[in-house]
Amino acid sequence: MISRLKDLEQTLDLPPGYTLVALREVGDAFAHGCDIAAHAGAGTLVWVRRYDLVEFAVVLEPDEPLVSARRALFAGMNASADAIAAHCPPERDVSFDWPDAIRFDGGLLGGARLGWPADCAEDDIPAWLVLGVILRAADMAHVEEVQAAAGVSLLSEGFAMIDSDAIIGSFARHLMTAFDRWNERGFEAIAQDYLERLAGRRAGERRSIDRNGDLLVSPPAGSRLPHRTGLLDALGRAAWYDPQVRGPKFG
Repeated sequence: MISRLKDLEQTLDLPPGYTLVALREVGDAFAHGCDIAAHAGAGTLVWVRRYDLVEFAVVLEPDEPLVSARRALFAGMNASADAIAAHCPPERDVSFDWPDAIRFDGGLLGGARLGWPADCAEDDIPAWLVLGVILRAADMAHVEEVQAAAGVSLLSEGFAMIDSDAIIGSFARHLMTAFDRWNERGFEAIAQDYLERLAGRRAGERRSIDRNGDLLVSPPAGSRLPHRTGLLDALGRAAWYDPQVRGPKFG
């Protein structure tokens, strides 16, 4: 089932520093990435060759404690949105639902997941993180027609089939750029880009991302403590993901 491009034709244009691991259609990029992360090393990109999903995961090696390293999710979300925007038809909107869902013109297109070693304490530097992304590329054959009509896909929204593979290569480049910005300007630059795409903002409120990745929303008056929405619990729920279809939910 697994090939390091010996049996499968490489069609991804990845920048230097990435190592591609290709899985056949029944593979699970996120699960496999977590399985091999300890020995595969940073920059390993696991890709599932499917026509109906853009599915991939990348191994990261953070240099800070797990409690703050999870903020890598936001760099990945930004890279995903930038990659989609680079290939989508003009004047279309890419937005986020907190913290890990990706919408295209309001419809749920996909999302991201984040994995780390189960035995890593919050204050320890994790040996690895795995950032997984799934986007709906086309209607899924095993999903009922009524369900499929409630979702959006890249093809239904005007993308070309060739864009699916190109989005992964574009993501890889944007992710490198995001981490460069993080190193040069601090996490605030990443948070600002993410929050600009986060849906549901009310007039006058102020939003920020705490060191542990929680969302902080201050009311317009500013006289009360900010409302906190936890990152860790939300990552565990992955509300956008349907394990039965192994893809984004519909609606």
